[in-house]
Amino acid sequence: MYLNEFLVVAMIHLLAVISPGPDFAVVIRNSVSAGRQAGLITAAGIGAGIFLHVAYSLLGIGIIVSQSVWLFNALKLLAGAYLLYIGIKALRARPQVTSGEVALAPVAMPARKAFVNGFVTNGLNPKATLFFLSVFTLVISPQTPLLIQAGYGIYLAAATGLWFCLVALLFSQPRVRRSFARMGYWFDRLMGAVLVGLGLHLALSEWLKRA
Repeated sequence: MYLNEFLVVAMIHLLAVISPGPDFAVVIRNSVSAGRQAGLITAAGIGAGIFLHVAYSLLGIGIIVSQSVWLFNALKLLAGAYLLYIGIKALRARPQVTSGEVALAPVAMPARKAFVNGFVTNGLNPKATLFFLSVFTLVISPQTPLLIQAGYGIYLAAATGLWFCLVALLFSQPRVRRSFARMGYWFDRLMGAVLVGLGLHLALSEWLKRA
């Protein structure tokens, strides 16, 4: 009965999740610098962050946030500040030994830190807020039972986590990591610059619109 609605939701989500953004940048950075486990745990954190968006969408809190200018701008500032924080840390990367197999030795990253990286990056992403608000108010019918809507949410979280697990598996492959290792700490700085740019864009997006 709800198959058509689910397929529309799944298609929109597919297009959204494969587009590069903060989640993509964080997973790549952690996978290359800290290895497969850190990348997969980061992906799991991003998937868990989806449940946060699903929860406030089902409760109607997302509408309140989107209609409150100061709340939404505060969310943008928090997201921008967090991306700036991890981006600046990456920009401060120092040269390491890059000979032989030592170059492939992953930088130690605690599982908790990797998970928090993914969860906070996704949870504070205002673009994700707008996406879920649009899906749960414009695509999903108000007559759709909450249990079915929650099922959609579980799918979205699982599909997001799976996609970024695939990204982590790809960028943590020894051959791929070896290619990035040739760039050494410059790769960390490049990803740091990307994260800083994304953070500044989020924090200053309202000002840029008015300019």
